[in-house]
Amino acid sequence: MHIGFDAKRAFLNNTGLGNYSRWLISALATQYPKHQYSLYTPSTKNNQHLAYLQQLRNTRIVKSSGIYPAAWWRMKGVVPDLKKDGVDIYHGLSHELPLGIQKSGIKSVLTVHDLIFLRFPEYYKWIDRLIYTAKIKYACKAADRIVAVSEKTKQDLIELLQVDASKIEVIYQDCDPAFKLHQSEAQKTLVRKKYNLPKRFILSVGTIEERKNLLLLIKALPHTRGNEHLFVVGKPKSYFEEVKKYIIEHQLTDRVTFLHEVTFQELPAFYQMATVFVYPSRYEGFGIPILEALYSGVPVIASTGSCLEEAGGPHSMYVDPDDELDLAKKINKVWNTPALRQEMMLKGFEYCYNFSNEKLAAQLMQVYQQTLSHA
Repeated sequence: MHIGFDAKRAFLNNTGLGNYSRWLISALATQYPKHQYSLYTPSTKNNQHLAYLQQLRNTRIVKSSGIYPAAWWRMKGVVPDLKKDGVDIYHGLSHELPLGIQKSGIKSVLTVHDLIFLRFPEYYKWIDRLIYTAKIKYACKAADRIVAVSEKTKQDLIELLQVDASKIEVIYQDCDPAFKLHQSEAQKTLVRKKYNLPKRFILSVGTIEERKNLLLLIKALPHTRGNEHLFVVGKPKSYFEEVKKYIIEHQLTDRVTFLHEVTFQELPAFYQMATVFVYPSRYEGFGIPILEALYSGVPVIASTGSCLEEAGGPHSMYVDPDDELDLAKKINKVWNTPALRQEMMLKGFEYCYNFSNEKLAAQLMQVYQQTLSHA
């Protein structure tokens, strides 16, 4: 089988959609090396992502010939290249498929991560909503099969875009292998000293924006029993000013530390040294930081209302995204009960089997084979 991928984000994005694209391509190339994989991208950068993807077996990188502008090539001009290369299936890894794919004779699969721009339009500029909506409506119609990264995303596709449920397959994703590796005591000591980390602390990881709902965790802090310190790792957006204002007004500056420049190489040590991980986001397509925490052996507390129960499993804890008192209560319980933390850690490891590369790659390959068999 010759499988083509819209690999722009695999080469050019450091987080989110880039991580998903790199994981999926790597998982398939590793588990099913007999197939051929072509990675279509308007351009590449000389970075670690390029080096990583170049070393995968049976993969080739196809860049725009320069005849078309990069954006146009990805939107339409790539189709002649797919036909010329003899691609059997083209997989759009991030909500998009090129115009004309339906008439090309090439089968297509589309991954949809979330429909947050439809579920919470207030978080987006009107022009962005317009573009995102037009692209995903076309892609869902054109695709032969759709991969949703969670049951919640599948239900959103059915409810908000009226996509036929039989067209959708839910396939989860795994996280970067770095979070599965035990960090040495030397590495932990380096990170602890660099960032002045206490022996025990609360950790939250994610962009500091309104949807991620960090303010819930800040409001919960005064109701915790001890003097637990919160470390927030993530890039700030405008919402950060609202959070800082609340912290100052409620005299919490000595209990919260923001770290905006933690490197990817340092992040696994952060997780593995944390006492509890809190992810209060109002809405996600999947919630990969939860999986990173589970692999790192950290108890997880997350919000209800989207798909986070799918990522965290039955032995993590969940709270209403507007109930800071319940969040404080659960933080207290986890913080002060070593036996509970140990149980949550062990059960979390067991739950991670649902996201193994072998299992998920097999599910993806089955989707491709079923798609071709319906030619």
